[in-house]
Amino acid sequence: MRALSTANISFGLVSIPVKLFSAAESSAAIRFNQIDRRDGSRLKQQLVSAKTGEVVPKEEIVKGYEFARDQYVLFNPEELKAIEAAATYTIDIVEFVQADHVDRVYLDKVYYLSPDKGAARAYHLLSQALEQTGRVAIAKYAARGKQYLVLVRPIKNGLSMEQLKYSDEIRSFDQVPVDEAEVKKQELQLAVQLIDQATSDSFKPEQYRDEVREKMIEMIQRKVDGEDITITPTEAPENKIIDMMEALKASIAAGKKGEVKPKPAKRAGKRATTKKKTAAR
Repeated sequence: MRALSTANISFGLVSIPVKLFSAAESSAAIRFNQIDRRDGSRLKQQLVSAKTGEVVPKEEIVKGYEFARDQYVLFNPEELKAIEAAATYTIDIVEFVQADHVDRVYLDKVYYLSPDKGAARAYHLLSQALEQTGRVAIAKYAARGKQYLVLVRPIKNGLSMEQLKYSDEIRSFDQVPVDEAEVKKQELQLAVQLIDQATSDSFKPEQYRDEVREKMIEMIQRKVDGEDITITPTEAPENKIIDMMEALKASIAAGKKGEVKPKPAKRAGKRATTKKKTAAR
């Protein structure tokens, strides 16, 4: 992998130079372009004035902040740089907390960290110290004109950096309407039994795959090969009230037959190998 950036983990008088790597692969997404049906050419987007409808030249475009309805204060590039956070590229550790005290709702993005030249010993020291204490480091990180709240966590024999959302960016679950309902003791026992029945010793992500993406790749390849794509009609799911006890018992019975276990993953290819299947939605 190619490093996205470099930084320094700083706490106390300790400074650890590190490299940042993206933990996720964004190129896996399937993207479609907008095309002119008449000649097959790709369309371009243009910025037009909301007042005149005319295309605005690039050199006339500036950024502005709407401080009142339809009223903007304009900023030139130098002024924008002045109000942006200075990029220090320092992961400045503020405190250490127990790993399970940070709610996963705050998680935004994940990056892998590797030691830069000469920093391997200090890097592994921090990783092992966090692992032994069961703690993670809460830090501030300024880059790209913004200040980020991040969490440094031990991972395998190294470190990861998780970008967090600030508390004012998170909506409270109290805003979600949840009707009250009584849970019967027998229903709870059966639900626990069903969970125990389908419980694995560990999470194995390789068992799962994006089946929708695989189907899309197959259908796109069929289209490239000149085939027409048809849709098999499917019935809309019924939203009917069910007998909870009977549903739980049936689920447990099905689980004993091996019907609720996750299927082993098949490795997704970049090109479809099967072209005779009917496309299903």
